[in-house]
Amino acid sequence: QVRLVESGGGLVQAGGSLRLSCAASGRLFSIDPIGWYRQVPGMQREFVASITAGGSTNVADSVKGRVTISRDLNVDTVYLQMNRLEPGDTAVYYCYANDRGRFPPRQYWGQGTQVTVSS
Repeated sequence: QVRLVESGGGLVQAGGSLRLSCAASGRLFSIDPIGWYRQVPGMQREFVASITAGGSTNVADSVKGRVTISRDLNVDTVYLQMNRLEPGDTAVYYCYANDRGRFPPRQYWGQGTQVTVSS
């Protein structure tokens, strides 16, 4: 019943920027935290960033200083602003959300959005 829909991916040159969005809908109670993972074919899914309802953020070392995660609680949307993109950032980016208002807490995943960075 819960859906996470990502958008904003695409092709960008190295050094450019993209902003990813993830909109949550359905039977939501208390999304905390919400964030992003990414995956390259043949590799493990990698944590990128997350944000809590209180605004605390966690950003992976691989992208720290180049990405900013934010959240609009009024519309249940999370954003990932990515700057100074590198070819190594090429991956499918997945939105995830934890609903702590349920017992036990439930985790949801989006379908992913492709980000391709060319040199």
